[in-house]
Amino acid sequence: MSLSRFFIDRPIFAWVISLIIMLVGGLSIFKLPIAQYPSIAPPQIAITVTYPGASADTVNDTVVRPILQQMFGLDHLEYISSQSYASGQMEIDLTFAQGTDPDIAQVQVQNKLQLAQPKLPQEVTAQGLSITKAVKNFMLVVGFISTDGSMTGDDIADYVASNISDPLSRVTGVGDHTLFGSEYAMRIWLNPDKMFNYGLTMSDVVSAIQTQNIQVSSGELGGLPAKKNVHLDATIIGPTRLTKAEEFAKILLKVQPDGSQVVISDIGSVELGPQTYNIASYYNNKPATAMALKLAPGANQLSTEAAVRAQIHELEKFYPPGLKTVYPLDTEPFITLSIEDVVVTLLEAIALVFLVMLVFLQNFRATLIPTIAVPVVLLGTFGLLNIMGYSINTLTMLAMVLAVGLLVDDAIVVVENVERIMTTQKLSPAEAARVSMDEISGALVGIVLVLTAVFLPMAAFAGSVGVIYRQFSITIVAAMWLSVLVAMVLTPALCATMLKPGSHEKTTGLPGWFNRNFERMTQSYLRGVRFMIRRELLSLLAFA
Repeated sequence: MSLSRFFIDRPIFAWVISLIIMLVGGLSIFKLPIAQYPSIAPPQIAITVTYPGASADTVNDTVVRPILQQMFGLDHLEYISSQSYASGQMEIDLTFAQGTDPDIAQVQVQNKLQLAQPKLPQEVTAQGLSITKAVKNFMLVVGFISTDGSMTGDDIADYVASNISDPLSRVTGVGDHTLFGSEYAMRIWLNPDKMFNYGLTMSDVVSAIQTQNIQVSSGELGGLPAKKNVHLDATIIGPTRLTKAEEFAKILLKVQPDGSQVVISDIGSVELGPQTYNIASYYNNKPATAMALKLAPGANQLSTEAAVRAQIHELEKFYPPGLKTVYPLDTEPFITLSIEDVVVTLLEAIALVFLVMLVFLQNFRATLIPTIAVPVVLLGTFGLLNIMGYSINTLTMLAMVLAVGLLVDDAIVVVENVERIMTTQKLSPAEAARVSMDEISGALVGIVLVLTAVFLPMAAFAGSVGVIYRQFSITIVAAMWLSVLVAMVLTPALCATMLKPGSHEKTTGLPGWFNRNFERMTQSYLRGVRFMIRRELLSLLAFA
């Protein structure tokens, strides 16, 4: 017994399978990441380091070179680029082949970086080395401005760095972030002439600050094991870190032979200022601070942006008076509009296919059968996209639009052949469906094989072109194979239960007028074909 005959005799089973396919596909829609285009750029791992006070040449010689010397033996590594800046910052970008797992690549880079850390300056390791899965383009830029002028740009930057940066960077889907500003730091400005007069060097000042700006753990009073009749248990608070400019100004640097003391205020000045002066942000000519967020690889941008905005809404309750959130850059509307346009096109395509089938079949029952196959195949395709790790983007949705016109062909072939057999052989719908599937099952498989041969080679393209077209071709091929499965499982069962015997060709009214003119056009076409066949040489010359 063939596959189609099995389901013709068990139509409820065919419906159950179709409903399962639709259910899995419908659930997959909510899990699939949404993006404007597939991820075209190859995976990148970025290493960022800060060497305070060093020049670009110093950073390149003492930091970049030792790190690059250890970056060997990494799987699928294609090329490395590095940049060193006069601000003491450095970034190394390691680009891997397309398809490389960024998590595995990040672990390998981290292991190699551990080998290079003993060769790096102590100031660099103390600052920390950052390793991230780099994404170059910004998903969202969140700006912060003071509407009443009560906060300066430095005040806003310090507040954002201290209270907003960490919560936003921890939102699920945010891969990395860049803060256009910095928090406050204690700035100590030294006078070289005065340092020379007192016989002091920069290392003397740094050493004095490190030894006197400390947090000391002084122990516990009355802790276990406690003596009898001791009723007090208290933590002893010793010297703490300095927090005010006046306290830093009193740090002792040197004691002169006459007993006088040299403190920092004698050789310079101390003030509370930004940690870095390299960035100045403005929004509509007003001092501001911005935080640029990057999407994590494979994350859903729409849900990530919604989570970021929800987090900002919660943080706004604790904003200082006058602080306001703005969005100078937001890529979400472009994605939403492009997907919405494609969805509208998809619905229009389904409606047009239904109307065309109704015009030519002129039987609502016969038209409804191929129409039922459309949601089953489309939802099933979303399920396959989820399994293959693809996303809902402009290309996959475009493939869905093109597939609508193709996926109904199999169902139409089945319905037309069943109606023909019912009319010519006077069989019942169930028996006609059995005979029909015995005749055209091979043809249905042949149709999908031809379409697969047309679209599947696009998935084998290399490089960025392959990334662009792979999801497009795989989506169409998956829809085609699902359509032939539905045509062999669900469509025959629907024909056996929904069609009624008898001729459905209309001879009166508007359908009759359409049938007569369509038949006249068909006969004219056949006469043209016969004319060309009888004059082969002339036809070939005209074609050439």
